[in-house]
Amino acid sequence: MRLPQFLIPWEPSTVLPIIFIVIGALYLRGMNRAHISHARKIAFWSGFALFYIALQSRVDYYAEHEFFAHRSQHFALHHLAPLLVMASYPVSVLRAGLPLRWRMRLRACGKTPAARALLNVFLNPALVSGIFVASVLVWLIPPIQFLSMIDARLYRFMNGSVALTGLAYWGILLDHRAAPPARLRAGWRVLSPLLTMTPQILAGAYIAFTQRDLYPIFDLCGRAFGLPALVDQNIGGLILWIPASLIEAIGSMIALRHWMRLSQRGRL
Repeated sequence: MRLPQFLIPWEPSTVLPIIFIVIGALYLRGMNRAHISHARKIAFWSGFALFYIALQSRVDYYAEHEFFAHRSQHFALHHLAPLLVMASYPVSVLRAGLPLRWRMRLRACGKTPAARALLNVFLNPALVSGIFVASVLVWLIPPIQFLSMIDARLYRFMNGSVALTGLAYWGILLDHRAAPPARLRAGWRVLSPLLTMTPQILAGAYIAFTQRDLYPIFDLCGRAFGLPALVDQNIGGLILWIPASLIEAIGSMIALRHWMRLSQRGRL
């Protein structure tokens, strides 16, 4: 398959392209107004491209027809792409891309008690971490996996929830500031990936080593590469186990670097 064909959406969406265009335009506009290092630009656009490929290309077709491709898609949406995007610290750049009047309104809105209360609830580190793990494990429960593959709306909700929880978690974890204003203390940001990766490792190991087909839905959908069910399942379990754990270890090391920097500056 040629690259242009690969990039054609398998199931075109009217909402996702608009979201990508708006965010991309805001970031380009913000780049012209704020000083950003080349490393931050590369990280953002790499993660941005991964999000697009995972959601709006033929990857979506393979994710519906092979379990290991499905796990690769969720690895990109839940771990790799959010890590890259949030490691670029995009919020300040996106804010700079807004018109001045919108920025002033956004700042005023953010200072209201209602907005602060909502942010305190939805960005609570314990809640975000729990949902981050649940957004992986819940969709791996065979009956729920079956339903998500046959219901288009549930399938889109699954992918969207995985991406959003990934962005929220990595945004909190990679915050380079002291707490407050960061929502999680520097030491806990180092330890958090060790806690969140453990249930994912256990689930990945179980899927990789089990000797029965947990997800027959992929046989019903038709396997794109013709892999035996157990081979496909074992590869998918290994993707959940090893690459995902590696990304969380990298996140922990980035958080450790921030902790050491804050300690050297006496800001802990």
